[in-house]
Amino acid sequence: MSRVVSAADTDVSAGALGRRGRARAQLKGALIAAWETETAYRRPFLWLAAAAGAGVVLYFCAAREPSLPFAGGLCFVLAIGAAALQGRAPVAHAALLLLACAAAGFSCAAWRTARVAAPIAHRLAIAELQGFVEEVELRPAGARFVLRVASASGLSGPAPRRARLTTRKPPAFAAGDFVALKARLMPPAHAALPGGYDFARDAYFMGIGAVGSALGRIELRAPPAPAPPDLRFAASIDRLRNSLAQRVYSVLGGDAGAIAAAMVVGKRGYLSESARDLIRRAGIFHIVTISGVQMTLVAGIFFVGLRRLLALSPMLALDWPIRKWAAGLAIAGAVFYDLFAGSRIGSERALVMTVLMLGAVLADRVALSMRNLAFAVLFVVAFEPEAILGAGFQLSFAAVAALIAFYEWRSDFLQGRGAESAAAAGARPGLAGVVGERLADGPLAALVATACATTATAAFMANDFHELSPYVLIGNPLTLAAIEFFAVPCALLGALLFPLGLDGPVWRWLGMGIDLVTRVAGVIAEAPGASLTVKSFPPAAMAALVLAVLSAALWRSALLRVTAIPLALVGLLGATRGETFDLAVAANGEAAALRLESGELTLLGRNVSAFSAEQWLRADGDGRRALTARGGVRCDAVGCVGQASDGRTVALAADRAALVEDCGRAAILVTPLFAPSGCAAPIVVDRRRLEATGAVTLRLAPDGVRITPARSPDEDRPWSPAPPPRRAETGEGDPPTREIGE
Repeated sequence: MSRVVSAADTDVSAGALGRRGRARAQLKGALIAAWETETAYRRPFLWLAAAAGAGVVLYFCAAREPSLPFAGGLCFVLAIGAAALQGRAPVAHAALLLLACAAAGFSCAAWRTARVAAPIAHRLAIAELQGFVEEVELRPAGARFVLRVASASGLSGPAPRRARLTTRKPPAFAAGDFVALKARLMPPAHAALPGGYDFARDAYFMGIGAVGSALGRIELRAPPAPAPPDLRFAASIDRLRNSLAQRVYSVLGGDAGAIAAAMVVGKRGYLSESARDLIRRAGIFHIVTISGVQMTLVAGIFFVGLRRLLALSPMLALDWPIRKWAAGLAIAGAVFYDLFAGSRIGSERALVMTVLMLGAVLADRVALSMRNLAFAVLFVVAFEPEAILGAGFQLSFAAVAALIAFYEWRSDFLQGRGAESAAAAGARPGLAGVVGERLADGPLAALVATACATTATAAFMANDFHELSPYVLIGNPLTLAAIEFFAVPCALLGALLFPLGLDGPVWRWLGMGIDLVTRVAGVIAEAPGASLTVKSFPPAAMAALVLAVLSAALWRSALLRVTAIPLALVGLLGATRGETFDLAVAANGEAAALRLESGELTLLGRNVSAFSAEQWLRADGDGRRALTARGGVRCDAVGCVGQASDGRTVALAADRAALVEDCGRAAILVTPLFAPSGCAAPIVVDRRRLEATGAVTLRLAPDGVRITPARSPDEDRPWSPAPPPRRAETGEGDPPTREIGE
């Protein structure tokens, strides 16, 4: 039966369409107004730096080493296309410009990889080494040092450019010395589980091709040729840093001396495990790193102090640009402090921003803070793109972006409030109003700023360290107070008095501040829920959370900033959907972490590294500091046997004598050896497989096993080269395995 449409129905439909049309028009108008606001503040430029960083991340996601000429050519073509469309097609121009910046970041990462290429050790070896000591990190017992290798014997391949070694004896050498020694060398360790921290990649970009320990005596020898100028300069800085660190540690001693040495010169070798655990649980581990706060304070002290010193002369103050002189000298002081402190990524970021701000003083220009941060990002992309994957870059840049964004919002708010106050200029605020304004402009603003920075860095803390500190709002102001009132003034004054031998009282004053901080940190660390462990995030969830932080910090208009809310919700929802593992196998196959029926992880094997065990526990959200055998796992001299959460028998065979028995009884066999082709175990993770995949995790399911490798089967990168083709051994083959995905 046909429906008769009345005039009233027609009017209702027309009204609804009209409302939707007006809503769309209002939304379009609001978006246009928001974009005009962003353009007026030049905010789109900030996203170019973000796009360059995204290009770096894409480079490191590639399975095979990309072509540098192709990447550079693509960047050039995209840049030409963006220039051609400027002023004609705004949307296409913006898209091509973002793609060009991403391609530029990709190309910078590829260029950096080619620039630092150096040989890498591929297997364990005992070698005779000679070379220059580049850097020494003193410890309470022994030291760790970096050797620039001049010659090596006993290696099957070319000698690495640098080797990082440890010695248990107090070193009789210093940076810049030429030494000869015997060392046990091994390749830098790869990730202990898929998505975990890959030290081998970081070591590659530091030029470290081998790690290990010194064996026997380390002899000082005359160098066959003078050390290069860069090494001599770096060695002189390192000698000075170690001399000052030793002095501070000898005056204060114990954990207070170790923390003081780290705060003053960035040397953390004296820190004990108990001290590290205390400040980590209190959420103030950044107190032992030379961060951007120290850099900014040092530059500010230089600038203000030198300007006031020059202003003591009326002639200079009236006739000469002493403000510019002070800015130039402050830049030189900031650069020296960065070199003296070890030039870590956080201090480098602060150095770039400080130089830009002081450079603006020299050029009589106004420095824009968020743009300075974008320039710092571009600096890192151009010269150290690998740092973008590190926690230091992520935490430092996220915190500073959040702080700047908050104070930008506060400035806009105060301007609006100032306009309202001007309209009611006749009224005087009462005592409560004055106190409220003082609190809002001082402690309350600092507390809110700290909360914003903590929120911005929370995702990175959870993803990089699998840990969150709920009391960080107490720990961060405590850290800032210690840095502002103790660390920076004492570092400057103590370094000045150190050559005169009058620095002792300065370090004791610093020790008083550190004692106060550690007492409060102890109370925080013992509080309920002081440290919350977090499981691993899926990459997609982390990407959404990063976009949420960028949207909240980089946009200036409220309408575009609000896009951070759905992005954050998507990221948080995805973070709860991360896939766990039931078995994690180390890259060498000598140890594994097995999930028991109780849900806890237990250890299989005896030769587990502390780092791998810590990575397994953290990725699982387990707060334990050590992984031990429990839950009925049986171990002997040739291996271990345990039962997984679904009842399957898991065996780790460390000796060939155990392979025959374990192949017949185990549902899952793990071994650092080559398993024979006749092995009856349904799932075998042996040396052949691990050479191709690196560390693996297994997720057990009724219909099969999901195996996730740390490296893809076709991965071939300079820091993670594809394994060489291996001639099939007689009687060996890949055992049958039921898998649902790699």
